[in-house]
Amino acid sequence: METYSIKCWAEDDRPREKLLTKGRKNLTTVELLAILLGSGTGKKSAVDLAKEIFDLAKQDVSRLHTLSIHKLRSIRGIGIAKATSLHAALELASRATSIAYVNQQQISDSKHAYEVLKPYLYHLDVEEFFLILLNRNNKVIEVKQVSKGGFSGTVADGKLIFKHAIEAKAQGIILAHNHPSGYTQPSFSDKELTKRFIAFGQLIELPILDHIIFTDQGYFSFADEGLI
Repeated sequence: METYSIKCWAEDDRPREKLLTKGRKNLTTVELLAILLGSGTGKKSAVDLAKEIFDLAKQDVSRLHTLSIHKLRSIRGIGIAKATSLHAALELASRATSIAYVNQQQISDSKHAYEVLKPYLYHLDVEEFFLILLNRNNKVIEVKQVSKGGFSGTVADGKLIFKHAIEAKAQGIILAHNHPSGYTQPSFSDKELTKRFIAFGQLIELPILDHIIFTDQGYFSFADEGLI
């Protein structure tokens, strides 16, 4: 009778044992995913399930965090417990990476701002609006999500934006939102919204330094184009 249990494998081939004896850096992405899943099903090992998850992400580690609970559960053998555990682990990894990267980064230009935004906006399927809050020396205080929308847009609330900035004692703000379509040019509403926020920022002496339209392939900077 064919078995699908990892326990029947050679010890060196088991992900947990391999991590303990060889270290985490010597595991493949699939093996790491298998450890997070914990177990398989009657017909699939945890590694089999992990392979299906990695295939769903097109074998691209950076796309794993884009897999929704619904997408994960489309794999036979992935229930709500496994899907949520995986989501939680990926979110912890994302937060740790993001915090380590942005902590006290000094923004010198739009390209640097784009790099700071990548952990937050890369590979998103819907529009999201973020702030980069800066101190007097243009060092990052915080990167903050302020809204999440649909495929065609998201709403940015000016009151909420400036509330976050004031509470963080920011001295400057970089606005940012993504275009899932990959089209970098700002819409009319993007331009009008930016004008309103610039005007209010000037009124309270909290300047809008740039507005970055983010795509996976590149970006548009209002500052670089002379629109700020």
